[in-house]
Amino acid sequence: MKFMKLGSKPDAFQADGKCIRYVTSDLSTDVIVNVGEVKFYLHKFPLLSKSNQLQKLVLKANEENSDEITIADFPGGPKAFEICAKFCYGMTVTLNAYNVVAARCAAEYLEMTEDVDRGNLIFKIEVFLNSSIFRSWKDSIIVLQTTKSLLPWSEDLKIVGRCIDSIASKTSVDPSNITWSYTYNRKLSAPDRMVKDDVKFREKIESVPKDWWVEDICELDIDLYKRVMTAVKSKGRMDATVIGEALRTYAVRWLPDSVEALVADVYSWRNKLLVETVVYLLPSDKGLGCSCGFLLKLLKVAVLIRVNDSSQEDLVKRISLKLHEASVKDLLIPARTPQTTLYDVELVQCLVKRYLVHENFGLQLDVMKNELGCDDFVLGHGLLLNVGKLIDGYLAEIAHDPNLDLASFIDLSQSIPETARPIHDGLYKAIDLYLKEHPSLTKSERKKICGLMDVKKLTMEASMHAAQSEMLPLRVVVQVLFFEQVRAAAGIQALNNNPSEVSHSTTNTDEEWDKNATANGDCNSLKKQMSQLKIKKDECQKNGKLTKKSSSKNSKTGIQLLPSRSRRIFDKLWVVGKGQSENRSSDTSGSSQSPTSMVPGDTKSSGSSSRNRRHSVS
Repeated sequence: MKFMKLGSKPDAFQADGKCIRYVTSDLSTDVIVNVGEVKFYLHKFPLLSKSNQLQKLVLKANEENSDEITIADFPGGPKAFEICAKFCYGMTVTLNAYNVVAARCAAEYLEMTEDVDRGNLIFKIEVFLNSSIFRSWKDSIIVLQTTKSLLPWSEDLKIVGRCIDSIASKTSVDPSNITWSYTYNRKLSAPDRMVKDDVKFREKIESVPKDWWVEDICELDIDLYKRVMTAVKSKGRMDATVIGEALRTYAVRWLPDSVEALVADVYSWRNKLLVETVVYLLPSDKGLGCSCGFLLKLLKVAVLIRVNDSSQEDLVKRISLKLHEASVKDLLIPARTPQTTLYDVELVQCLVKRYLVHENFGLQLDVMKNELGCDDFVLGHGLLLNVGKLIDGYLAEIAHDPNLDLASFIDLSQSIPETARPIHDGLYKAIDLYLKEHPSLTKSERKKICGLMDVKKLTMEASMHAAQSEMLPLRVVVQVLFFEQVRAAAGIQALNNNPSEVSHSTTNTDEEWDKNATANGDCNSLKKQMSQLKIKKDECQKNGKLTKKSSSKNSKTGIQLLPSRSRRIFDKLWVVGKGQSENRSSDTSGSSQSPTSMVPGDTKSSGSSSRNRRHSVS
């Protein structure tokens, strides 16, 4: 910390209690100066030789035959006046970042200018400020903090403005040229570390991160912080990502962790002002600077403490541009009255709709670029898949809410396009949870919510779970069993026809499903399914039980891919349906094979087994 010593005489000021200060001298004091609650017993001559204001006050007191003067609202109070008095006596005074502003304001009040005496206090303090304080990073911040208690004097003397300009100028200095100390307790970002052969070495001592200044200014009050950040942005030299990191650090520093403290009446006004200030200072480029997670946290706080509508609207616009970066936890924004749900589902639906508006516009541009050979279209589709996963995960979380109505669940599920959901496992999980948490749904409501998912887009694991679910309507269970049986039979057919091409899909539906899964990076389950089929084929080859030897064995091999309970339900339903329709035409009856026996080369055995089952049912 910089400091400056004035005067050479020893300090002769003494205290008598808390309210009396006097100078020890051979000469008796001849004037009493009241500053606040403190009385100063001093001598007129040294004071009047330096202060024009004291000359006026003493002259007025003499006219009233009094040796006592009172100074009301003295800037800096008794401590600042004592500094000025000691300077008048020529006693040693030490100025530093903590008291220099008070001394400067007090000297201005007492009119200690060059007109009264050469080398007066105002001149010396200005030299100290310009040559030392404003050239020091931390001293400038300390001085700026002390100006708040000395308004409007510090503002009128332009000390506040000069401090802000000094701080903002230093933040834009090339990090390689920084030689002063700063506070940095956060982890260095990846670009600021040395990386060689995939091994991270200790950071260079001389290397300075781009956001080195962020933590030091976090100690400023909200209004001063706003002015500093505005000045930093106005320089036009700071990256949006660094601005975003500064705002995130400040918000984390001052926003309370608990919801109770956040909405408490004592801090509510301050928290509201903080959020509105941070939103105001966000980078002008809405797509850069701040992560989607940080913006969603701000929005969550904004909803809880009810900040102004313009700030919330600004956050919604920014989040809608980066929704693909969000996590399910970030989207769990508590609902406020009059909403009855646990979370604000309407707000999330608004974010999705706005994101899709931007996404559709971006995809249109990407299609045009793609015609010229660009790959942005594929990238844009990948981001849309992320949003699909995000919404499915969010649906699974809010499905536990007993107050969530069916219409809200369906509307949010249908808000994303089909291209964002090539696999329906996540959607099925959400639907299954919703059905378990809302057992009072009617049959038509269950049918409606189950109509959201396509059973052809379920992986084998999800299909097996759905086939044994007690919550799904029977019709949906039949659809799941049918598609899984067809897929299993088709897989075995491909193994028998051309084992070397087992990796290819066996139906047009599976081809589309495989392509979508590959585009999404989620084809692991499909590969696992095909590997299971291949394992079964190898086992059959070893035991001599391939279709060429016994068609009935093939039928059983296909059936074993489904749980026995689900097979029994499905076969019973299928046989009953066939028994009702066999009188219509022999052709129709002949073609209505049970999917459990839809294996090539097994027509006869399946027909006989079907007849036996019909007889047993009747």
